[in-house]
Amino acid sequence: MRALYVGRFQPFHRGHLEILRRILREYHELIIIVGSAQHSHTLENPFTAGERIQMITETLDEERITKRIYIIPVDDIHRHAVWVKHVESLTPAFDCVFSNEPITTRLFREAGYTVKNTELLQREEWSGTEIRKMILTGQLWESSVPPAVVRVIKEIDGVARMKELAHTDTV
Repeated sequence: MRALYVGRFQPFHRGHLEILRRILREYHELIIIVGSAQHSHTLENPFTAGERIQMITETLDEERITKRIYIIPVDDIHRHAVWVKHVESLTPAFDCVFSNEPITTRLFREAGYTVKNTELLQREEWSGTEIRKMILTGQLWESSVPPAVVRVIKEIDGVARMKELAHTDTV
């Protein structure tokens, strides 16, 4: 059986990794949807789809997770009525969807899929929003993400990128 896991992964963190492990205990294959793939270089979405895929791929390699995993970037199309069909057109068939995002959950349920919510783990540390805040304020963020993600963010100079994005030219 194959599951679908939907997220933005801005950045991929230890909570995502733990959820991925839990899904793989029950399913033989996993499709990871890197959502909002067209967005990058903003405070909410600082990393490109390619960078997020690299974060996930290098983490899977480092963790020696060898089950079949497909990582597929999916753009927002801003037409909720056809978004599930859009995802289906880009992915192998799947049996179950994992997501906590309310619109995603509703759309897949309306399309007839079983949707399971994922447990929110250590949200004060393992939240993309909180990690991005920690990066911007110079707090220690590295322990909230897998080592491979730390390396990718440093390789792309992601901390400097985010700090530059936080500046404004308005007074």
